[in-house]
Amino acid sequence: MSEQQVKLLEGKVVAAQMKQEIAEEVARIKKNGGKIPHLAAVLVGHDGGSETYVANKVRTCEEVGFKSTLIRYENDVTEEELLSKVIELNNDADIDGFIVQLPLPAHISEQKVIETIDYRKDVDGFHPINVGRMSLGLPCFLSATPAGILELLKRYNIETKGKHCVVLGRSNIVGKPMAMLMMQKAYPGDCTVTVCHSRSQNLKEMCLQADIIIAALGVPEFLKGDMVKEGVVIVDVGTTRLPSSTTKSGYKLTGDVAFNEVAPKCSYISPVPGGVGPMTIISLMRNTLLAGKKEIYK
Repeated sequence: MSEQQVKLLEGKVVAAQMKQEIAEEVARIKKNGGKIPHLAAVLVGHDGGSETYVANKVRTCEEVGFKSTLIRYENDVTEEELLSKVIELNNDADIDGFIVQLPLPAHISEQKVIETIDYRKDVDGFHPINVGRMSLGLPCFLSATPAGILELLKRYNIETKGKHCVVLGRSNIVGKPMAMLMMQKAYPGDCTVTVCHSRSQNLKEMCLQADIIIAALGVPEFLKGDMVKEGVVIVDVGTTRLPSSTTKSGYKLTGDVAFNEVAPKCSYISPVPGGVGPMTIISLMRNTLLAGKKEIYK
């Protein structure tokens, strides 16, 4: 397959389309005198990555016409104080959905925070009730990155039925839900799924059998050209900041796939940046819209 035939799964382009669709729907709601969706974000500390993500989320809210509220705490906030804010947001009728940006400082239990969030406002899709409903194929808030990947596959009409999908990584945020969703009786889905991780043996052989690879290990350029077959579809979820002398910021985002080696063999591949990242943020917006319209949980 020549390099010219490789098609990019351009999340940036799809996310822009979805942003337009959501903005149009919000305009209709407004025109009909309905309630404008309201997303709140809680940010603890000053982690560079988290700051950027939250700023993007708030900006996207404005662009689609949502209300947004940013609540900030310093790193030394107590677990008790954070949990009482979560309970306050649960009880605030004007707020349709909210997120607590992870990671949190070590003295705060992330699990406790996630479980305290009202699952009907859990637009990140991390609450055990949403995760459980997802695994059963019931309506729920899907975690934003997996939801974004499904939408990307759908909008590019990637055939998934009966395909062998290898998921690299078993995190609760991407790897596990991705595996569940790709085996659901649905489109995208109906795949035979193999999950590989740091303890997997014969990992290269597994990848060579894959029709679709979803790489979510967080190991820069892990997937090499000799690990994939011709015509494979690759979704690269990795976003590791590596130092770079060629960019203004002094770093560049690097995926889990050695793009230049792997791309010539692919039928489709998502770039980093501009692939999965924009889809994650827009999926969070879609969850917020669903929360505002009470479409998942009445």
